[in-house]
Amino acid sequence: MATQGATQMPGRSEKGKGSIVLYSPTYFAACTLGGVIACGPTHTSVTPLDLVKCRRQVDPKIYTSNLSAWRSIYAKEGLRGVFFGWSPTLIGYSFQGAGKYGFYEIFKNLYGDKMFPNANKTIVYLGASASAEFLADTFLCPFEAIKVRMQTTLPPFAHNLRDGWSKVVKKEGYAGLYKGLQPVLG
Repeated sequence: MATQGATQMPGRSEKGKGSIVLYSPTYFAACTLGGVIACGPTHTSVTPLDLVKCRRQVDPKIYTSNLSAWRSIYAKEGLRGVFFGWSPTLIGYSFQGAGKYGFYEIFKNLYGDKMFPNANKTIVYLGASASAEFLADTFLCPFEAIKVRMQTTLPPFAHNLRDGWSKVVKKEGYAGLYKGLQPVLG
């Protein structure tokens, strides 16, 4: 029970310091932040693997193995070259994680508790997951499009995210950032 004169933060429980009320704005914010933390840094950490994968998909003969690829890239471009494409990866997958985790909880609450309270929970969770993934992939798509162009075009299509974004928009309009949305959703 709250002490006299104490003000309780919205979304905070009286049960204990640091606890969060289910489906409160604080809960949704925590889920969204969790998605950013879970997806952005983890995908960024495997940028070297993604770089080699993308280049080998475009030209299977470019490298004999992943190890030879990293050695070659490091020799020519240094550590920055090995992590080339990290900024669209970090930002894009942070947005995707925020959407995936945050919107899943929002849709789960909306579909299950608000719109269809007596529905089968598995159906509710599948619907919430599909809705959240659709939005999350829509957030990711422009950044993934730029990253892939940066990593697979030699000389590089762009040297950083800002440069790539402006080149795509100038040449193809904003629709150019979403050309890969259909395969990503598939």
